[in-house]
Amino acid sequence: MEITSSGADFRRELGQQLRVDSVRVSSHAGSGHPTSSMSAADLMAVLLDGHLRLDYRHPGEPHNDHLVFSKGHASPLYYAMLRAAGAIAEDEFRTYRTFGSRLEGHPTPRIPPTDVATGSLGQGLPAGVGLALAGKMLDRLPYRVWVLCGDSEMAEGSIWEAFEHAAHYELDNLVAIVDVNRLGQTTETMVAWDMDTYAARAGAFGWHAITVDGHDVEAIEAAYADAERTRGKPTVLFAKTKKGKGVAAVEDLPGKHGKPLDDPDEAIAELGGRRNLIVSVATPDTSVPVQDCPIERVELPTWEVGDEVATREAYGEALAALGSRGDVVALDGEVSNSTHSDLFAKAHPGRYFEMYIAEQQMIAAAVGLQARGWTAFASTFAAFLSRAYDFIRMAAISRADLRLAGSHAGVAIGADGPSQMALEDLAALRAVHGSTVLHPSDANQTAQLVAQMADLPGISYLRTLRGKTPVRTAADEIVRIGGSRTLRSSDRDEVTLIACGTTVDEADRAAGLLAREGVSARVLDCYSIKPIDEVAVRRAAAETRVVLTVEDHWPEGGLGDAVLEALATLPVPVHKLAVREMPMSGTPEELLRMAGIDAGAIATTAKTLVAA
Repeated sequence: MEITSSGADFRRELGQQLRVDSVRVSSHAGSGHPTSSMSAADLMAVLLDGHLRLDYRHPGEPHNDHLVFSKGHASPLYYAMLRAAGAIAEDEFRTYRTFGSRLEGHPTPRIPPTDVATGSLGQGLPAGVGLALAGKMLDRLPYRVWVLCGDSEMAEGSIWEAFEHAAHYELDNLVAIVDVNRLGQTTETMVAWDMDTYAARAGAFGWHAITVDGHDVEAIEAAYADAERTRGKPTVLFAKTKKGKGVAAVEDLPGKHGKPLDDPDEAIAELGGRRNLIVSVATPDTSVPVQDCPIERVELPTWEVGDEVATREAYGEALAALGSRGDVVALDGEVSNSTHSDLFAKAHPGRYFEMYIAEQQMIAAAVGLQARGWTAFASTFAAFLSRAYDFIRMAAISRADLRLAGSHAGVAIGADGPSQMALEDLAALRAVHGSTVLHPSDANQTAQLVAQMADLPGISYLRTLRGKTPVRTAADEIVRIGGSRTLRSSDRDEVTLIACGTTVDEADRAAGLLAREGVSARVLDCYSIKPIDEVAVRRAAAETRVVLTVEDHWPEGGLGDAVLEALATLPVPVHKLAVREMPMSGTPEELLRMAGIDAGAIATTAKTLVAA
């Protein structure tokens, strides 16, 4: 039957249907999290029938509300909602967790209208902050972002980064619904059912906090209405619930997490049997016009060959120029005067978001922004992106288009010491599915690559340098993702030196030293590490006797390993120079020498390899 009007009795029945469907779909799959779904069923029933404004027939409608399941393991409940809304049929519903199904164990954007992948706890609410930022600051549309959280993930620091930033930006279009069912996977949560403590914490962060009985549909209705009336701050509902609600064999009992029920038929009977209620979910108000993004001609900055420019400065100038595209937004982790994203902030203040020292929230916000169609660039020190690595990994699962810039890479940053030296970043970002990893050696390369990143699908990463490097690439020379640049080449070359970033200059100087001793070296600047210029690398390897890679990075997973992969089928010896000892404070020159990746060390190693 089709119900077109809301009411407490209907919502109670709908909550029971969501529980029954969670039980039966998990049982059919042989796995899943029915008890975590059952605790939040009444919360979602009231939301679906009266407060969520989402046209499921047109999931891409810009005015739609957004629903994020931060507790992504409650996917049986999420898919039960889709079934109740008529967005999926029973046949598809029963494919849950099977090979090829859109209904994966934890939700992903493969099934509309899912904005972001969840399942790694603590990420849904930070992504919701990004969606809410887009709605309030960029789209300027009256949609609301609803996020269902679990109480276990309240232990994640990223949740509190989200609380802090949502309050700072006064995101009154964001509502967090915390399912306080007390039981985690293995034990009781830290706060259990102490609702006053939860509310006090949220209030201290500047949120409007409401505590509610999560199984009282009338109280839930009043709480949602209160949230919708609140202005100037986000709202959080702390809903006291029972895990496995409605089935005596599992209700409020430990040890039942992540398991189908032992007797699903008995449980379904106890819940009153199957229902087939269809909810007429409210559609959004589309009267507010969607804003156009003006796309003006982009004039990239250029530099003269021979200029000395830091690639981080070139990144900032290129990003600011790219801002003439009205769809480009930038975020930074409170180091914008070092990454030089501050140039974008000054040129386009309405599309710059300061994320402070909260790298997880920065990446999550960028994912939320791109889910609304914005072209997001996020920057910080490259070393600090490691703090947000799980968010980057999950962004790939979200099929997100995300552009990252990491500055201050390698020992070449000098006296700041090893805590600030990114030496793992190339390996980490290369390992992300579908990623692009770039490390330009000069300003003109940087500008062209930044412009190309704007239209690049997937996760792309640009590694920039603190110190100045000589501009060797002419402004009109073609620089492309997947390309490289040959600095020196002859038909007498005995060794190929492959470098990137700061080691390009060292390799070129090493080639000069070798030439004085009668050894001819080819020098290849692999500014694109993933994808690497396989054609150029293989040609150079075939035309010389040995390959020597040089990188300001640990030996694992960076440029050297990318070259080895490209040459896997060729019988060419490859030797890697990289940072192998823990660095310390010092001048860039001292640290490059200590690491054995300066010009002298390169030349000495190359001579030994050629003579062997």
